[in-house]
Amino acid sequence: MFQPTEPILRPVTGAAPQQPAPAVSVVIPVFNEAANLRDLVARVHEALAARPGGFELICIDDGSRDGSERLLLELAAGRPWLKPVILARNYGQSTALQAGFERAAGRYIATLDGDLQNDPLDLPALLDRLDTDDSIDMISGWRQQRQDHALSRRLPSRLANRLISWATKVELHDYGCALKVYRREIIERIHLYGELHRFIPSLAKEAGARIVEVPVRHHARTRGQSKYGLGRSFRVILDLLLIVFVLRYRQRPLHAFGGLGLALATPGLAMLGYLVVLKLLGETIGQRPLLMAGTMLVLVGLQFVAVGLISEMLVRIYYEKGPRPQYHLRPPREPGGPAW
Repeated sequence: MFQPTEPILRPVTGAAPQQPAPAVSVVIPVFNEAANLRDLVARVHEALAARPGGFELICIDDGSRDGSERLLLELAAGRPWLKPVILARNYGQSTALQAGFERAAGRYIATLDGDLQNDPLDLPALLDRLDTDDSIDMISGWRQQRQDHALSRRLPSRLANRLISWATKVELHDYGCALKVYRREIIERIHLYGELHRFIPSLAKEAGARIVEVPVRHHARTRGQSKYGLGRSFRVILDLLLIVFVLRYRQRPLHAFGGLGLALATPGLAMLGYLVVLKLLGETIGQRPLLMAGTMLVLVGLQFVAVGLISEMLVRIYYEKGPRPQYHLRPPREPGGPAW
């Protein structure tokens, strides 16, 4: 698992004594959501207080500037199941989620946003299904009746969902829904950085998860300010290129770079071969644009092949040095035994 190389957390004073591991860990990144925190904590408690095995709520304050940090510490003082994690600055949603995942002790791990647009009361039904159905490792929420602006939020999201589903071959209606539940083993196999939180289902699928999508409720934001805008939609395309490469070629980069190199070098060699024939027939080829084009294609193609070979060596070093698994096994589950 990820071990931070810098102290990104400030210690929380007055931490509660070590408690037995809960059955469910709820991980919520928080950024400037002070107006919603009291209701958020109350609703999570209302949803999970009666659940056997107990629960914990891990709220990660991602560098808020509106007093969210102070309020989280205040709320945690009388609630041992509420565990604030205070990041030293605003790192972004992916890093905040990763910080929460690393501290989650539950057998099941759930996520949702801190703006109260996701409904914590949907969690029990999702957890019950995960608990009783051994064929599911992750449940992703689907906001069928999404309460957001049509042009600035819903339309870009719909286009992004289709593009991501097509590119990653993990077909979901709503990649952007933060309401998700996982088995712990799946979370332990993935690592988030940058803005990869958008692609958690794809990363989970690559880690061996069996995923289903379930309709959930969605509420309009009534307090606070949205952190999402149209500008984020354009960054999805760049992140999508990364995730497609990681999913398809992480263990065989030579197939990606080498394939592209051969695709460029082959027509280049054909052009140069044609010019060689003309030269043998006595024609002048030094001023032909085809000579420059063929030479450039061959050189660029060879460079891509070289990058592919270097990448293959780096992949070998990555997997052969240290305990980095190349694959994951699904633990056998006895008939009638627990789903986990």
